[in-house]
Amino acid sequence: MTAADQLIATTPVTDRVNLLGLTRQQLETFFTDLGEKRFRAQQVMKWIHHRGVRDFEEMTDLSQSLRTQLGEIAEITPPNIAEQHDSQDGTRKWAIAVDGGSLVEAVLIPEGDRATLCVSSQVGCSLDCTFCSTGKQGFQRDLTAAEIIGQVWLAINSYDAWQSGKGRVVTNVVMMGMGEPLLNFDNVVSAMSLMCDDLAYGLSKRKVTLSTSGVVPNLDRLAEWADVSLAVSLHAPNDALRDQIVPINRKYPIARLLASARAYLDAQTDKKRVVTIEYTLLAGVNDSVEQARELAALLKDYPCKINLIPFNDFPNSGYQRPSGNAVSRFWQVLTDAGFVVTVRTTRGDDIDAACGQLVGEVVDRTRRAERHRAGRGDHSLLESG
Repeated sequence: MTAADQLIATTPVTDRVNLLGLTRQQLETFFTDLGEKRFRAQQVMKWIHHRGVRDFEEMTDLSQSLRTQLGEIAEITPPNIAEQHDSQDGTRKWAIAVDGGSLVEAVLIPEGDRATLCVSSQVGCSLDCTFCSTGKQGFQRDLTAAEIIGQVWLAINSYDAWQSGKGRVVTNVVMMGMGEPLLNFDNVVSAMSLMCDDLAYGLSKRKVTLSTSGVVPNLDRLAEWADVSLAVSLHAPNDALRDQIVPINRKYPIARLLASARAYLDAQTDKKRVVTIEYTLLAGVNDSVEQARELAALLKDYPCKINLIPFNDFPNSGYQRPSGNAVSRFWQVLTDAGFVVTVRTTRGDDIDAACGQLVGEVVDRTRRAERHRAGRGDHSLLESG
């Protein structure tokens, strides 16, 4: 049994309250229920998220009696790193073991003075987008808020940033890892609240991005709870094609999705924000000049920028990466139409940094893939609306 296998098999589950995933308001309630003052929440948040402290005995501005009590009823437990891989280009990727022996992924991508952490929200995914490695692994469960924010905690901890006093390790977070964030609404909202809280990670709301494939009912209510940046995984210029490659489109078609995303923008106080349209280019499927023109017509006058993502191949995907010329032609059509268009640079090829690839390998090595194939989970939002 490898070290990763052993870690996956022995990930503990306890009844103690994990303070890592509690928002400021939730932690204040926790302490007032103990008969303590609300400011205890601020003290503990700083110990956890500013200093990386997990042992209550090290929290010297708390009374000894409170430290003892916390040690009996609470814990500060991030998920465990099962594997870590470092790319030659500076990208770092983790396979992370969470409660129940499952694995998720997180990836840190440094670029100049920016370091973007890609965070997972679920173990697997139920949406079954045909070009997605994660979707091929099936759905197991939602991550808790502690398991989501724990990926940020682990990323910082892996660089010894707490002790060394290094500058900010994570400058941006994108909810673009494994899973559909809006199908794990409450836990994702709580984790994003911590990302933006000055007592935790203090990220600008513009630098935290939630990406959705189109769970419209929850997108409709997102503005009530968060005002982070929004990305829409579109991947097709029309419903006929999107129905095939992004099956949730059959329930919530493009027009309804784009209207919901626009309403989210309209609810923000910052009127300069735009939606990022993500478009994975699949050779011979959605990468023609005609489809680029169709996409330009679809998004005419829509407040957006477009991120083109050349497909990152994985075993048995059934798709191919388009040629550089095809990507350039697609980009040119959109640019000529007046859009701001970026092409995502492939990073971490030598460590399988595309979403789901590393976990797929570890799962296969631990022979847990059979459990994924035996049955797929689902969410009620896919059945109604």
